[in-house]
Order: sequence, then structure tokens, then C-alpha cells
Amino acid sequence: MRRVRAAGRRWRAARSAGCALLLAVALTGGALAVGGVRTGAAGVGERADGAAAPAAAAPAMLASGGLGAGVTALQNHLRAQPGDWGGWATLGLAYVEQARALGDPGRYPKAEQALRRSLRLRPGNDAALAARAALAAARHDFSGALADADRALRQNPYGERALCVRIDALVELGRYDEARRAADTADARRPGVPVFTRYAYVRELSGDTEGARTILERALTTATTPGDVAYVAAQLGLLAWNQGDYDGALRHYARALAADDAYLPALLGRARAQAARGDRAQAIEGMEAVVARFPLPVPLVVLGELYEDRGADGDRARARDQYALVGAWTGLARAGGVDVDLDTALAAADHGDRATALRAARAEWARRHSVHTADALAWALHVNGADGEALSLARRATATGYRNALFLYHLGIIERATGHPDRARSHLSAALELNPGFSPLGARKARAALEDLKATR
Repeated sequence: MRRVRAAGRRWRAARSAGCALLLAVALTGGALAVGGVRTGAAGVGERADGAAAPAAAAPAMLASGGLGAGVTALQNHLRAQPGDWGGWATLGLAYVEQARALGDPGRYPKAEQALRRSLRLRPGNDAALAARAALAAARHDFSGALADADRALRQNPYGERALCVRIDALVELGRYDEARRAADTADARRPGVPVFTRYAYVRELSGDTEGARTILERALTTATTPGDVAYVAAQLGLLAWNQGDYDGALRHYARALAADDAYLPALLGRARAQAARGDRAQAIEGMEAVVARFPLPVPLVVLGELYEDRGADGDRARARDQYALVGAWTGLARAGGVDVDLDTALAAADHGDRATALRAARAEWARRHSVHTADALAWALHVNGADGEALSLARRATATGYRNALFLYHLGIIERATGHPDRARSHLSAALELNPGFSPLGARKARAALEDLKATR
């Protein structure tokens, strides 16, 4: 209990210095709004007919002087002109962006209030509906995000934000055929970096990594802002890392950090690639710097595993501190209306309470059937001894062709536990061939399990 309380204090201290909230969708491969609040996008202060919303407060206010200055300007404007429905929609979206940029889910209720105000003033306006879809997605309410994106697109079929959130929501709900069609539609209507990156992820999920790489490289050639360059380059880095190309990943992350030296996914990805390549000291130093500024679930778990892998008593204690901080983050996020069951399940299955992991995974599976939730529930079932139930879910997680070493590792371990040694050997070998450094601890366990299977052949 003392350790948890101390972890909570460390989390709050780190947050007060400023941290960036990772979107879940880490699972969708990145941000729901590439490069921050996008100016001139239909659906954000601009109608489908191209006429500006009746506001002196345009999205451009958020682009000059930084997001914080733009929010202050919007707040001042709305005190003077409280009837500006477009301004309220833009402010609501800006709060969503601030929550992500500052690691403050407490801004989500503010966003909800601003968007409700906009919709009271102008019922059904697509700017507020698209922003509300982005808010729902940020809170991991993907059914709600899809519903609001569809409502926004009925008002404005060319709204970039609504088109993109619709793809994200369908992906996270596991409705991949529909997501592909949504990506086709978005590409036809609003081609550009936000759509290209989503198109690439849909392709990657189906196993077409070369197609995904080609699309991301195309997106990078069209990226003009530092935010877009950092985002796309980091996505290329993640794609390379997933395929075990650590040198390629580091090159892409270097380009991302040249555009934005504080870009969290690139900092995190660089440290993970260094760890996978065997540069443990550099990886730990880099991950410690990330966690000092961004104490979020993925970097916390990775740093904890790097400490644990060293094996000294002090390192194991440091690892436990990192895992405890995940609970502090999920508590704050839950208070801001974010569904954190997937984060909880993934962290708790290996580094927390196993029963909690299973409850969270089952709750998330009841809401959505993506490959990530299938894998999380399969693994939570495994660590709770329910391998028979886990097997079909682990196979489902890999059925789309998505090349993910962690999923293959989980499948191999579950197959071993259910009496399928040949399949277990095949999938454990595939995991290590694809990405031999996919996890500081998982890769070591995969190698040990594979050696044991070979010895008992």
C-alpha cells in the first residue's frame, strides 16, 4: 500500500511537469488528430459548403501562439460572444487536444460541456458532432465515436475529422471490412496525411506490411508541418520495429525527433528499438527520460520490464514502482471518463492482479471484438489457468494476418498449455523470427519455452 501511495505521488509530480496522454488506441497507431488541431478542416469551424462558421473564433486561433494561447483566446472570445456555436465547437475540440498533449483527462468533461453548448446553440452542427466523435474516441467509447461521426458526415460528407474518426472507431470495434471501405471513402473525399496513415494501419492489420509502408512513405512526402512529419515518421518507425528492423526503426525515429524533439511515440519507440538491439543502458536511460515526463502505461511497463530483466534486487523494486504507477494513471483516466479496461488488462495480466486483468479483459471484449481485445482476453484467461477458453481467442487475434510478435508469442504459449506442441513451436519460432526483441521479458520467456519444446520433442 505504501508503494502504491508513493507511486501515486510520483505520478502526480511527474504530471505537474507536463505529460502527454497516449491514445489507445495505441492500438489505432497514433493520434486521432494528426498534428494537433487542423486548421481549415471541414467539420472544425468550417461548413461543407466552404463558408466559415459564424465566428470570429476560427480554428486558426489555435494555430498561432500554441494550443494553450489559442484556448485562452477562444475562452476570451466566447465570454464576449457566448452565442458563437462554432467557437464552442472549436473550444471543445481544443480541450480534447489539450487532454492528450498535457496528460490531463480532467479536460474531457470541459470538452463535453463546450460541445453540448455548441449543439444547444446550433443543433446538429457537424463541427460539434465531429469533435464529440473525437472526444468519444479519446475516451475509448468507440461505439459512441462511430455514431457521432456518422451524424457529422450526414451533415458534411467531406469532414476530414469525422471521416478519420469513423475509420478509427471501426478498426477499434474490430469491424475491419467496414474500416477498409471507410478508408476508401475517406481517401476519395479528403486525401491527405490523416487519411493516409489510417489507410496504412488498415492494410497492416490485414498483413500487408509492404502496402502499409508504401502508403506511409507517400504520406511522409506530403507532410509539411513538423507535427505531421513527426507523426508519420514515427509510424514508419513502429512498422519497422514490429518487423524486427531495428536499424530502420531508429532512422525513422531520428527523423521524427528532428521534426519534434519531444514527440512521445518517437522517444518511446527509440528506446524500445535500442533495447531490442541490445543497447540496454541506452534504452533504460531513454525510457527513464520518457517516464519522467510521460508516466503512461506503455513506457511504465517497458521500463519496469527492462529493470526486471537486469534481475538485481534494487532493479526488481524499481520495476514494481513502475507497475504501480500504471494504476495511478488508470485511476486518473477513469475519473476523466476514459475506458481503461484494455490498459488495465494488459498491464495486470503480467504485472498485477490476474483476477483484475480477467475482469477488465472480459468487460472490454463485451464492448468490442478487435484483434487487440481478443489477444488481451486470451492472455488474461491463460494467466488465470483457462487455456481451453483462451485458445480460440488467441487464434482469432492472429486470424486477420496481422504480423505481431506478441500475439504470436501468446498463441504459442497457449498452444503449448493446451497440448499442441508442434503448433506452439511454429508460432513461438515465428514470433522470435519476426521481432526477436518484442518484449524485454516476453522474448526471453518465448526462447525458454521454445528450448523446452525442442528438448521434449
